[in-house]
Amino acid sequence: MIQFKEDLTDIFFDLDHTLWDFEKNSMLTFEKIFREKALSIDLKQFISYYNPINQACWKKYRENRISQEELRYKRLADTFNQIKFKTTNNQINLISEAYNTYLSSFSHLFDGTITLLEKLKSKYNLHIITNGFEQVQHFKIKNAGLESYFDFIFTAEQVGFKKPHPQIFIHALNQTKANPKKSLMIGDSLEADILSALAQGMHAIHFNSHGEERHEKCLIINSLNELNTFF
Repeated sequence: MIQFKEDLTDIFFDLDHTLWDFEKNSMLTFEKIFREKALSIDLKQFISYYNPINQACWKKYRENRISQEELRYKRLADTFNQIKFKTTNNQINLISEAYNTYLSSFSHLFDGTITLLEKLKSKYNLHIITNGFEQVQHFKIKNAGLESYFDFIFTAEQVGFKKPHPQIFIHALNQTKANPKKSLMIGDSLEADILSALAQGMHAIHFNSHGEERHEKCLIINSLNELNTFF
């Protein structure tokens, strides 16, 4: 079992890239859209460009350098530009709309998610803190069968602050009445999840699901199955 100075009472999870397999579900979404719209696009090539571009756009969104609408447009426009696929603003907007509609209908989770949540739910209060959009994230949670595991779900859109802003963590701790010293954050982003949680006096575990640089800030895992031996 992981050793903490005080007994844990509350565990906070990120959603995308931590429980919900964003890359897999996103790829299936684009596969469906390209098929429906009869677009001759190499899916593997598209995804190889889209994933890093999407992550870069989300970083700008977290830093309030682009809006939600700009994020949704730019990640597609930049990808199509990289693969030299000619398109129009209208087509990009239609694909973006379809993407947001279909994405939450796919519900693949990382291996070990349900087993872990089943084990933790009997011992701790479980919550989610996510930068994803309010309606989309709730659809993802519902369609993936995760609703019953979580007491509180905090989205950046609902709270008004995005991770890594301290206020979203402060809000979550206040709403759940959780003691930071008895709380744990599990997420995939060193910047957005780990450092911010540690700054609030919380414990943290970094699920390094997309190969961030190694560090010594907290425990790093490469699979949720590793946590089954810790709790």
